[in-house]
Amino acid sequence: MITCYIGLGSNQQEPLFQLQQACQALAELPDSRLLACSSAYSSSPLGPQDQPDYLNAVACLQTRLEPLALLDALQAIEQHQGRIRKDQRWGPRTLDLDLLLYGDQQIEHARLQVPHYHMHTRDFVLRPLLELQPDLHLPDGSNLQQFLAHCADHQLQVKTVALWPKAATDDCNPQSTPL
Repeated sequence: MITCYIGLGSNQQEPLFQLQQACQALAELPDSRLLACSSAYSSSPLGPQDQPDYLNAVACLQTRLEPLALLDALQAIEQHQGRIRKDQRWGPRTLDLDLLLYGDQQIEHARLQVPHYHMHTRDFVLRPLLELQPDLHLPDGSNLQQFLAHCADHQLQVKTVALWPKAATDDCNPQSTPL
């Protein structure tokens, strides 16, 4: 099993419900086990400011799915929850699922870049990720804590509503999980 981290985001059609449904869908993926979901964090939009604030979270998942098969599954969840891909970058959406980390692998593919190419610059990704695993490192050894000081401030506010019943565990650490 490979330990993965998936970023979740929504700012349309009841965002909290969208994130809760996404966690449920992740828990039902074949050959996978959802270990934990972070708290939900409210943040100002990254792109156009004429849209509602986002709710963001991170899920920790163990899977036997290959990276592109997992990406396909994540995109199917997005589509099932009403995501319509538009040309506008960083626009409003019902659900956005990003594969942030896939074990300690570095992946460069036309459809997928892991670690996620902007995760180290986004507080709304780093804070929920570090909530699950405070000592997490990128595959190159960089400690994710060091990037927080350099992130743009998206005025995060943590929501104490549980997205998934299980809290973070040591199983969420790719360095401690048998591959």
